This record gives sequence, C-alpha cells and structure tokens, in this order.
Amino acid sequence: MRFISATICDTTTGFKKTHASCRVSSELGFLAGFRHIQPPMPFIRDIYAAKRAAGKPVVSFEFFPPKTEEGDRNLLDKTIPALLQTKPDFCSVTYGAGGSTRDKTLMIVDRIQRRHGMVAVAHLTCVCATKEEIRELLGQIRALGVKNVLALRGDPPGGGEFKVTPGGFEFSSQLVEFIRGVDDFCIGVAGFPEGHIACKEGKLVDWRHLKTKIDAGADYVLTQLFFDNADYYEFCDHLCSKLGVKVPLVPGIIPILSSAQIKRFTAMCGARIPARLAAKLEALGDDDAAVTEFGIEYATNQCEDLLRAGAPGIYFYTLNKSYSTVRVLKNLRLAQP
Repeated sequence: MRFISATICDTTTGFKKTHASCRVSSELGFLAGFRHIQPPMPFIRDIYAAKRAAGKPVVSFEFFPPKTEEGDRNLLDKTIPALLQTKPDFCSVTYGAGGSTRDKTLMIVDRIQRRHGMVAVAHLTCVCATKEEIRELLGQIRALGVKNVLALRGDPPGGGEFKVTPGGFEFSSQLVEFIRGVDDFCIGVAGFPEGHIACKEGKLVDWRHLKTKIDAGADYVLTQLFFDNADYYEFCDHLCSKLGVKVPLVPGIIPILSSAQIKRFTAMCGARIPARLAAKLEALGDDDAAVTEFGIEYATNQCEDLLRAGAPGIYFYTLNKSYSTVRVLKNLRLAQP
C-alpha cells in the first residue's frame, strides 16, 4: 500500500510523503499545523459498557486505506457514507505493513470523525517504528481528537518474519503498556479464536499472550475472522472462565465475497474454513454473485447465533464494500433507519 512517486518531507510531521499523498496531508491539516475542533468522542470501552447496560449489541466496521485515488474516492464518497447510514457505533482504519499507509490512515480516521461525527479507531503497530516515533504518532492522533487506538504487533513490509526495530517493541503487549503511559487512550487489541498463525506452541499459549496484553492495559478485544462459532465460544470460555478476563471479546465477521479471495485470506491469517463451508464454496466456484449472496446468508446465521449467545457486538471486516454488510445488518434488524 505504497505510492510510487517522488517524495517530499512534511516539516510539520517529519514524515516523508509522496506527491499523491500531499492531498491526504492537506485534508488532515498537517501541512498547516491545523488543529480540528469537534465534539469530544467517547471511549470505545464506554460504548460497550453503555450498550451492555441497554442490552444492545455494538456494531462496528473495519476499513483499510486504498492503494489508488479511485479507491480513495470510492471509500470516502460511497462506501463509508453508505455504511454510516446504518448508524454503527464505531469504525476502525487499518495501518499498512511497516506504517506504509500512516498518513492515509489518519486522514480516513479524521474524515470519519470530523465530517460524519462517528467514533473512529486508528490502528498502529510495532513494525518499523521506534518508541519515540510512536510517541510522536500518538500525539498526532490525539491532536485530531482521536481517543481510540488498536495496538497491534503488525506485519513486516513484504511479509516474512517479524523483526524488532532497534528502539522499538517486540510484542504488542509492550506497545499497549507504552500507550497507556503516554496518554489516556482507549486501547483495543487483536484476539485469535483459533490461535495466531505464528504461535507454534498452540492456541492456549496464544491466549495467554492475549491475557498479557489485557493485563498491560487493553480495554477490549477484536477477534480475527472465523467461520465456526464453536471456536469463538471456546476462546471466550477459556479467557473468561480460566484466565479471568473481563473486557469485551468482540467477534470479527467477514461476509464472503468470492471463493478465491477468502481462500487467499485464510491461507494468510490461518483461519480455518470448515468442511461444509468449503464444499459449498467449491460448488459455487467462480460465480462471485452467487458466492456473495451465500456469504450474506452465512454471515447472517453466524451473527444471529453469536448475538443469541451473548456476544457484545459484531466487528465487520467490510473489505471497503458496503453491500454485503448492509444486507447482513438489515437481516439482523440492526440497520437503524
């Protein structure tokens, strides 16, 4: 997710940026040192507490920074407005490998909060960043009126094994602890119902690592996508009953759009496609329209079961598309008029 063009240096942030990304910085107001004035946004932890008290689920969406200007326009002018019509509780924006989309991530987060009045969460990672660079980034995030972050270890640029940046962090639990000491942010972290693909010791060990992140100061957990709710229930039971976790454990759901795409995603993240689901996808083949309709049905059934069982809400991996997520929410009667 990188621009290929000549770079200039933004004297306000100190970060290099491409000519294409100058539009991003101008909208953010970084180049002019502009500080936005907007109503204060609530902490995500308070949103979950209020919805729990009201007996209602929290609905949230994830977006990623597009690679092209056309993608920017589609996300900012079409997808986000369409999804925000359903009245979600918050949205989050991912952070490219090695911080490659840092400015665009902040631009989208700022746009969601400032233009649409919706709570937004900025992702940040340990990859290719020192403690002081992260401290500076947190200052920029807070200057935008953003109070909520998702702390991740992150993926190295180009893939491969994670390598610690000198002067940086090795584990996301260290990043959480650092953020907690810098400012009063609400901090989310990632959880893996089937265990993290890189944790060779197995899911129970990975879940202990998650407990370490929570003990370091995490306020809630957003899970990786999964397709068998039994995995999520085992994950929650172990963390809550055996490890004493009290924070919200929020299931992450992805409405499948194509067979090839979801096979690629699951191969990368280690999520399992159950045999019956795999057989159905195989039968539908390359008919993406049919797969999309089936994906809506499957995600609806997953969400209905999760919410009946008491999940605190649903975190939708939208893939920067609105159609399937809106359909699922309407099926669940969660798309507010």
